[in-house]
Amino acid sequence: MRAFTAAAVQLAPVAGPLTAESVAANVAKCAAYVRDCVAATGAELVVLPESATTGFTPGIAAEALWELMTELPASGSAEGTVVAPIASAAQELGVHVCVGTYERGPSPAVVYNSSVLIGPDGSILGRYRKTHPFCSEIVTGGGWVTPGDTVAVCETDLGKIGMIICFDGDYPELSRIQAVQGAEVICRPSALLRSADIWELTSRARAYDNHVYVIGANAVGADPAGVLYFGNSHIVTPVAHIMAKAATHEGWVSARLDPEEALASLTPGSNIGQAFDHLRDRNLDLIRGHRDELERAASTSFPHKHHSFSEPATEE
Repeated sequence: MRAFTAAAVQLAPVAGPLTAESVAANVAKCAAYVRDCVAATGAELVVLPESATTGFTPGIAAEALWELMTELPASGSAEGTVVAPIASAAQELGVHVCVGTYERGPSPAVVYNSSVLIGPDGSILGRYRKTHPFCSEIVTGGGWVTPGDTVAVCETDLGKIGMIICFDGDYPELSRIQAVQGAEVICRPSALLRSADIWELTSRARAYDNHVYVIGANAVGADPAGVLYFGNSHIVTPVAHIMAKAATHEGWVSARLDPEEALASLTPGSNIGQAFDHLRDRNLDLIRGHRDELERAASTSFPHKHHSFSEPATEE
């Protein structure tokens, strides 16, 4: 990894029901923000929110959402895809862009919550499908998203970049797999529905667990279903220090990512060097000895009868 400037952009979907016209307007807005952000900051990597082409809660059936979206290649040309105008902006500016969008699956019942990393030539370097959809979005819970089943770490001239999406950040294993595969930066496009404390805590934890930079771009404003988002986009260092943090406005935050400085000291600015390495120092014998337990684990801290996220709990 070399030193470079990264930015997290937060923006609101256009108002109103989700239509082909609003998707086009959202995509154009994303491309415009990328251009403005790069002009202002010189960023070489720009991260946009989860489902930035539509807004998170689409307010329409999965089959209707499928019709509005396109397929996305795992890598290659972005031509003909929903993110093509954003890819054109990346090529025009010679920068990398990570953007979240829904993706058309093999049948109208299958929609993925995806992100793509676009390279400075405008091509798709990698595609990631959210592996841990939130309880309100996953199709098995009455939502519209089918989970993905692969990890994405992309080799770029900036360094190795991984992708997770929003609720994925609650699961340490996913980011750990990416770190083991060499990721030095993890992009986290998000439309977080919970508290700002949880948003910050999970990004900082995943950064610190794995000694990687985490760039979290969270949505603001209201999505087509009227759900509100709080922004607070951030850039976190490999020692869990927040270098840049946004408020609730549309806009961006940026920071210089320098691997020579990131792990040089025990705490930011300290003269005490860092001697430990969370990847190198894992007790693998212990982990292997508890593999079966880890695979069948279920929470014992909460009641087994969970209530719907969208419905208030009632006493029986």
